[in-house]
Amino acid sequence: MTSNATGIDRYQPVPVTWAQARRDFGYLIPGLFIGLATFIPLMVTFWLGVGLTVIWIGIAVLAGCLAAARGFASGERARVRWLYRRELPPTYYRRNEGRGFGRLWRSLQDPQSWKDLLFGFIQLPVRIVTWVLTLLWSVMTLGGLSYTLWQWALPDGNVTVFQLLGFDSKLVELAGYTVIGLLFCVSLPYVLRGLAAFDSGMVRVMLTNEAAALRARTEQLTTSRTAAVQAEAQTLRRVERDIHDGPQQRLVRLSMDLEAVRRRLDDDPQAARPLVEEALTQSQEALSELRAVSRGIAPPILTDRGLRAALTATAARCPVEVSLEIDLESGQRLPEAVENAAYFVVSEALTNVAKHSGATLCTVTVRRDHRMLLIQVRDNGTGGAHLGKGHGLAGLADRLAAVDGQLDIASPSGGPTVLTADIPLS
Repeated sequence: MTSNATGIDRYQPVPVTWAQARRDFGYLIPGLFIGLATFIPLMVTFWLGVGLTVIWIGIAVLAGCLAAARGFASGERARVRWLYRRELPPTYYRRNEGRGFGRLWRSLQDPQSWKDLLFGFIQLPVRIVTWVLTLLWSVMTLGGLSYTLWQWALPDGNVTVFQLLGFDSKLVELAGYTVIGLLFCVSLPYVLRGLAAFDSGMVRVMLTNEAAALRARTEQLTTSRTAAVQAEAQTLRRVERDIHDGPQQRLVRLSMDLEAVRRRLDDDPQAARPLVEEALTQSQEALSELRAVSRGIAPPILTDRGLRAALTATAARCPVEVSLEIDLESGQRLPEAVENAAYFVVSEALTNVAKHSGATLCTVTVRRDHRMLLIQVRDNGTGGAHLGKGHGLAGLADRLAAVDGQLDIASPSGGPTVLTADIPLS
C-alpha cells in the first residue's frame, strides 16, 4: 500500500539522489536557526504563563504561547511539504468559539496545541545534532575533495593525520585526504536523507493527527446529517402550515362558492355572477399563495436562471430597500446544493429583516473565491437577532450545516445586524 484516503504517499520511499540531497540540505541547515528563534520565546512565555496563573493573567499568556506554537507548527508543516513536494496527513484543532476569558480557557484545552508546544521544546536538541552532522559531512566532503587546492595555505609545522600514522609522503597525504573526501561525498546523500527523514518524521508524528482529523470529520458529517434531517422536517412543517393557513382555506372557500353557484344557476343566474367573480378571485389568490410557498422551497427562476437572477427577484419582492452586490456573472451556475442553500439563507434573512428588524436599508453581498461562497446580509435595524434555539435563524444554521457551511451573526442592541454565511463550493 503506497497511498491513503488523503492521497499522501506515506509509505513510498524517497529516492536518494543528488537532487533530493540538495533539498535535504536546504531543509536541515535552517532548522537550527528556526529552532532557536522558536525555543526561546516559547520557553519564556510558557514559564511566565505558569508563574502568573495565580493571578489569572497567566491564562492569557499561556493562550498566547499556544497560539505562537501553533503558528510555528504551521511553518514546520509547510517546510516538510516543500521537502517532499506533497501534502501531509491532516491536522485537527478544536474549534474555539466565544469571546473573552472563556475563549482563552477553551484554547488551553486543545490537545494538538499542546503537542505543538512540546514539539517546540524538544526540536532544538534534535536539530543541534542534525545541524552539526549535516555541516560536518558537508565540510568533510568539500574539504577532502579540494585538499590539494588549499593544503599549501596550512602553516609550516602542521602535523597531518597521515604523519601521525607514520606516512611522511606528500603523495600519500594528498591521496588520503582525497579518498576521505570521496567517502564522505558518496555517503553524503544517504546521511542527509536519513537526517531529513528523522527530522521530518518527528514533524509528522507530533504535528499531524490523521486519526483525530478523521474522527472530527465523522462527527461533523453526523452533525450535518442530523441538521439536514431537522432542516428538512422544519421545511415540511412550514410548507404544511403555509398551505393549511393559506391556499387550503381559500380552496375550501372556492369549493363553497362553486357549490352555491351550482344551486343558483337554474333559478337565479344573475345572483350567481358575483359568486363566480368571488370564486375567480379566490382561485387567483390561492395560486399566488402557492407560488409564494414554492418560492420558499426552490423557485423555478433559481433552477432555470441561477442564483444571481433568483436573488435579484427575491430582493425586488422585499418591502425593505435592498442593495445587491453579487460577484457572479449573469447565468453563472454553482453546484445545485450550494445554490439552494444560498438562496434559502438570503430569502429567510430578508424575511426576518422585513418582519423584525425595523430596518430601512439592507445590503446583500455575495462573492466567491476558489473554494467558498461568501454571503453577508447587513441591515440598519434595531438589532437583537440571535441564534438561540427556536429562533428563526437557528433553522438557517441547520440548513447550512447540511452543506458543511457556517453561519455567524453579529447583532448588538441598537444595530446594525450583520449575518455572514460561508458555504463550501465542493
